[in-house]
Amino acid sequence: MTMTAGAPVVHARAPGKINVFLKVGAVMEDGYHDLATAYQAVSLFEEVRATPATDFSVEFSGSIDSSGLATGGTNLAIKAARALARKAGFRGGVHLEIEKNVPIAGGMGGGSADAAATLLACDALWGTTATKDELLAIAATLGADVPFSFTGGTAIGTGRGDQLSPALAKGKFQWVLTLADFGMSTPGVYQELDRHRDRHAQDIFPAQHQPSVDANVLQALRAGDPHMLADVLHNDLQAPALHLAPGLGKVLQLGEENGALAGILSGSGPTVAFLVADADSALELQVALSASRLRVVRATGPVHGARLIND
Repeated sequence: MTMTAGAPVVHARAPGKINVFLKVGAVMEDGYHDLATAYQAVSLFEEVRATPATDFSVEFSGSIDSSGLATGGTNLAIKAARALARKAGFRGGVHLEIEKNVPIAGGMGGGSADAAATLLACDALWGTTATKDELLAIAATLGADVPFSFTGGTAIGTGRGDQLSPALAKGKFQWVLTLADFGMSTPGVYQELDRHRDRHAQDIFPAQHQPSVDANVLQALRAGDPHMLADVLHNDLQAPALHLAPGLGKVLQLGEENGALAGILSGSGPTVAFLVADADSALELQVALSASRLRVVRATGPVHGARLIND
C-alpha cells in the first residue's frame, strides 16, 4: 500500500488470457454452456489502483480505448468491489483507477482481470482479511473467467470454465496478438454456434457429450513445446466468430503465411493469437503484421495471476 496526497492507494495487477483449447458442449439449465478449456495467462496486464471513497466509482486509462466502457453498477470491477463489501460487511466505498492493456470485448478476459485485481486490491485496502478461497468464491459469482485471472498460470477449466485445476506448463510460450478495432459479444458468438449446430444434422453433434481437453494439449504444455501445441490448438467458437466477422479469416491466413506456427481466435474473438517458435520469430511476425496496418502486440505465457504491486 502506498500513500498519495494523504490517501492510501493499493495497486493490484491481473493478466489477460488465451484459451489454447476450447470445447463447447451443450447448453446447461442455467443458460450457460458446458465447457472444457485450457487457459494460459499472458503478459498483458490490467492495472488497478484502489483508493478509499464513500461510494463506488471507476475511471479508465491505458493503451486501450475505453471510451465505451460502463462506469456504473454494471461494470465488472464495481460489481467485484460491491460483492466483497457485502461479504465483509464493509460500509465504505472505493475509487478504482484502471489502466487497461487487455483488449475490450476481445476474448482475452480483460473485464475479468479488472474484477480479479479489484478483489485483491479492495481486500488489502479495507483490511477484510478474506482467504484466497473466499475471494475465489466471490470471483466465481462474477463471471467464468474471473477465477482464472485470479489464479493465473495454466489451468484446465470445466463447467462454465470456472471449475479450475492447475496444469503443468514448462518454459515460456511466445504469442503475437492482433487487436481488432471492434469488439465481439460473447453471448452473440455462442448463439451463432448454437444456430450453426441447429442447422446441421444431429448426427454431426450427436449427444454433445461431456467436453474434455485433448490429452495432447496437456502433453504439449508439459513439454513446453510450441510446435506440439500448435498442432492441437482448438476453439469451437472460432467458426461462428468467423461467420460473424469474416475478415478475421484473412488475418489468420496472413499470420500463418508470415511464420506463425498456428493462429487461433482467443475465446469468442476478435483478438487473433499467433503461436510462434521463439522470441525472434515473434518479432519478425510483429513487423510483418504491422506492415499490413494491423495493431499488434507481443506477449508471453504463462504468467502469474492477480498480485499486489508495491509502487
